[in-house]
Amino acid sequence: MLKVLIVEDDLMIADMTEEFLVASGYEVSGIARTVNQAVVLAKLDPPDLAIIDLRLAAGGFGTDVALELQKLKRTGILFASGNVSQFDLTSDDGDGSLVKPYLTKDLLCSLSIIREIVATGSSALPHPRGFKLLKPAAADRKALHAR
Repeated sequence: MLKVLIVEDDLMIADMTEEFLVASGYEVSGIARTVNQAVVLAKLDPPDLAIIDLRLAAGGFGTDVALELQKLKRTGILFASGNVSQFDLTSDDGDGSLVKPYLTKDLLCSLSIIREIVATGSSALPHPRGFKLLKPAAADRKALHAR
């Protein structure tokens, strides 16, 4: 069973997400509202996947959480936020983004895409509404053009 960390400052969204994920066969390793809470939870029980809001409580940013998670182990990162367009996210930050508000079926599909990317490096699954793969980081783009 895959473990998912939910990093979301809106507790109602976090609780609903947890209920849906558990009912869909995932294990939720924890819910965090801040960067520090997320890092503590991840160190106690490293997740396989993380659903991360971009703007967190106490003025934190989801990109800081993603950076810390990747130091622990390869974690599939899905940013789920209404603020996605305000950030210049790349593959250095995570794997994909899903714009809020979203349907629960779109969240589940997005997590399947992220799982496949972590396992194989790519995904051929169809993208749900509001989902985007994060663009390659500058170093990855240079390597692609050098081929």
